[in-house]
Amino acid sequence: MRLAAIDIGSNAARLLISEVTTDKNNTPSFNKLNLFRVPLRLGFEVFETGLISKEKTRMLLDTMKAFKHLTDAYQVKQIRACATSAMREASNALDIIRKVKLESGITIEVITGDMEAGLIFENHIAETLDKDHSYMYLDVGGGSTELSFFSNGVLTFKESFNIGTIRLLQGAVLEKTWEVMKEVIKTVTKGQKEVVAIGSGGNINKVFTMSKAKEGRPMSLDLLKSYYREFNSVTVAERMQLFNLKADRADVIVPALLIYTNAMRWAGAGQIYVPKIGLADGLVQHMWGELK
Repeated sequence: MRLAAIDIGSNAARLLISEVTTDKNNTPSFNKLNLFRVPLRLGFEVFETGLISKEKTRMLLDTMKAFKHLTDAYQVKQIRACATSAMREASNALDIIRKVKLESGITIEVITGDMEAGLIFENHIAETLDKDHSYMYLDVGGGSTELSFFSNGVLTFKESFNIGTIRLLQGAVLEKTWEVMKEVIKTVTKGQKEVVAIGSGGNINKVFTMSKAKEGRPMSLDLLKSYYREFNSVTVAERMQLFNLKADRADVIVPALLIYTNAMRWAGAGQIYVPKIGLADGLVQHMWGELK
């Protein structure tokens, strides 16, 4: 069965098309057939003006129509589209959702930060790792960071914070918000088994690829800090040239690393796994669970 998930984030929109198969024990396997990404960058407008402009609206409409054509071509059985931080705050979001439905037939659901954190946890990565550690999921996006904590086989905590890469670039994150996140992480992880982070998001995926780390092996906090210092020491244009980064990655990768390294320090986590999963993957698994 083919399923598709659309993640409309503050920096980019993504379409994931997956094929789900089951073995004789009815255990599902999720095979990614294709992942498409369009850098809409909705957050740069929304976090400054509170609105999505006519130009960005047209870009979003064109993207969603293209996604619908792709899902038709792949003969997808079911689609679920979710929008996160930028659409949560856009005052004209309902009007845009109506237009998308009218022109593409796709229904966009604006989800809460807590729901976003829960869907990312649907990937169940921590349950495949050793039981000698606690695990902190960190999903860093353009508008928010979703944090979940997993210990002794149980999801004990999940919360969303309005700390994201685009907000940081715009100077729109208050010091108080950082302090709240710091206190929450310290409180949740206090007295727990040694914490290991699990990172998701385009920026940490890019760093993992650049690091040439082996699949299934974690990166160290020290390595992330070194990347942060290296990227932060040059301009965006120089990052694009020196590290072969696209424009819509070169600007946000520095604030992303700041968020990951701060959160890991506060949790006492010296390592981070990067399984290359995200909201779209969690959506596919959630859809499968509902269908079965």
